[in-house]
Amino acid sequence: MVELRTVNVAEALELVTSGALLLDVREDNEWQAGRARGAVHVALGELADHVGDFVTDQLIVCVCRSGVRSKRASLFLLEQGLDAVNLEGGMLAWASDGRDLVGDLGDPLVI
Repeated sequence: MVELRTVNVAEALELVTSGALLLDVREDNEWQAGRARGAVHVALGELADHVGDFVTDQLIVCVCRSGVRSKRASLFLLEQGLDAVNLEGGMLAWASDGRDLVGDLGDPLVI
């Protein structure tokens, strides 16, 4: 069995700054409502169809609304031989930490 590692918002930002991919696995309507700048979107239900889109030597930081779906996504990616971690608390923690969210046009959101 694979061991899942979780990271907090500060650790996630550090990883992404160092080259990790921030993968948002929320549904389309959640993604459209606001997301982290630079994140890539693949809904959890479509993740299996996109495994080949990820490179094996890049860490993937998975995020959802609260951390539950991204935990499932992280475990799935680990089982596929990819390197993935889960952002504990998801976008709720991200926003709570005062991190920027952007909309469809890349414009900052105020919440």
